[in-house]
Amino acid sequence: MAHYSRLYTIVLDVPATDHGATVAFWRGALDAPLEQVAKYPEFHGARLPTHDLVLLAQQVGAGGPRVHLDIHTDDLDAEVARLEALGATRVERHDRWWVMHDPAGVTFCVVLDQPGTLTDANATRWP
Repeated sequence: MAHYSRLYTIVLDVPATDHGATVAFWRGALDAPLEQVAKYPEFHGARLPTHDLVLLAQQVGAGGPRVHLDIHTDDLDAEVARLEALGATRVERHDRWWVMHDPAGVTFCVVLDQPGTLTDANATRWP
C-alpha cells in the first residue's frame, strides 16, 4: 500500500544533568522557543524558523549526549518494512514509533504522524 514519509525531526538526546543547559543554549542559538511537550515532558521542542524541521531536546536517563533523526510517516508498518528492506533493523517499539538502527548501527526513529499531515507537497510518496 502506498504511504508517505519525510525527515522531520532532529533530536538532541542529553542526560538529565545537561538538559536544562542544552535547552537554553539551543533556544538562544536558533531563536526557537523549545517549549516543553505536554504529553512527553522529557522533550522540549520547536519548529525551526525558516525550516520545515522540528528540533527536540530529549532528556535521557543513560548514556552520553548524541543526535538522532526522526522520520515521520502515515503508515508505521509500511515505512519500517521499507527501511528494513534497505538494511535497517528494529530495536524497540513504542506507542507511536519504532527505534531503529541503520546498517552502521546509527539510531533513528520512525514516528507515526497525525492522519492527513503528510501530503505530496511535504513528503515522499512510496509505492
